Amino acid sequence: MKMSVQYRLLLLLPLLATLGLPGPARSEIYELPPEGHDVIGSLTTVTARAEDTLLALARRHGLGYEDIVRANPGVDAWLPGEGTAVLLPTRFVLPPGPRRGIVLNLAEYRMYYYPAPRDGESAVVMTYPMSIGRMDWETPLGRARIVAKSRNPTWYPPDSVRREHEADGRTLPRAVPPGPDNPLGAFAMRLNLPAYLIHGTNRPAGVGMRVTHGCIRMFPEDIEFLFEHVPVETQVMIINEPIKMGWDGEELVLEVHRTLDAAPVAAEEAGDGVIVDVPAIDSESPAASERQVEPPIRERLTALTVQFVAATSSRAGELDWDFAETLLERADGIPAGVGRSIKNAATSAASE
Repeated sequence: MKMSVQYRLLLLLPLLATLGLPGPARSEIYELPPEGHDVIGSLTTVTARAEDTLLALARRHGLGYEDIVRANPGVDAWLPGEGTAVLLPTRFVLPPGPRRGIVLNLAEYRMYYYPAPRDGESAVVMTYPMSIGRMDWETPLGRARIVAKSRNPTWYPPDSVRREHEADGRTLPRAVPPGPDNPLGAFAMRLNLPAYLIHGTNRPAGVGMRVTHGCIRMFPEDIEFLFEHVPVETQVMIINEPIKMGWDGEELVLEVHRTLDAAPVAAEEAGDGVIVDVPAIDSESPAASERQVEPPIRERLTALTVQFVAATSSRAGELDWDFAETLLERADGIPAGVGRSIKNAATSAASE
């Protein structure tokens, strides 16, 4: 259930005043649905102006590159054209697992933050686009936590990254001070995984792409908001779930993203410095985030079946398998109804 505009403003105004921001944060804030309900937000459409790009529209509405490009095939990312209808994929199936702390779903390039509600306040979920590690610098999976926060951080590129730049004819200093040339931006939150951060960027066009050396990169305004409100010791769960299924009322909803083309690595196998994150000069081109090959349909159907069994474990439901397979092939990240609940059913359709 999406919060009313008035409620969201009431919730945000004290926080925005603290940060000195002129208006609501660009992330979406939703009332957290009760257990057994898993969908937030809604799909909307905006009309592009002559000066708009898809990337600008994405940032304005809490989306990243992959989000908006996949949802609008055939639309020029840099010149959509005045009057073009642009779909905003702002409906989400919440990721599986506990709804607390921060959940990073690599397959959808998206963060979910579940702040602990104060007494008398409704629980909410905030969602943000993010960039993740490139093929050769995978973001690791697993449980982590935030152990430190740094304002205006200095970046100390590890030897591996400096060697990579030297091979391209570019030289990196041993320390990059705060400022416009620092790829970490103005805020960074350190994880207890060696060498990994959640941080800002001096190149926001790459948010929502697979371009980093393993760190999680966010829009400057998003990381600024989180930096002020996410406490140290917050739990961080890093998952890779391209297929998500959940309930929206009586409707069973499926959301499918493209499968990452290489399995994320264990934390100890990635990175070798204190802070490892700066893209190569050409790593923010669309091609850098599109090198993905979908696994065979049989593997995806197996994953779909696992999701269906989980969704109907305590609530009987039936699935339109043909339409679900169509969504697996499409993999555009747009949630759609693929089934319904079964009233008074003795057993779930998952057991058929």
